[in-house]
Amino acid sequence: GASMFFICLFMHVGRGLYYGSYTFLETWNIGVVLLFTVMATAFVGYVLPWGQMSFWGAT
Repeated sequence: GASMFFICLFMHVGRGLYYGSYTFLETWNIGVVLLFTVMATAFVGYVLPWGQMSFWGAT
């Protein structure tokens, strides 16, 4: 599930690089912030468990 989601995200970024969408700086920067936010959420929720409770289980 999550692996396929990230593959789709990376393909989407690759498409933007291929077609030169990075020239639209505001749109590109918003996308980079969203990508880092998704990666940080996955990191906190999976890699940094608190005891046996993950980020999602504790909320």
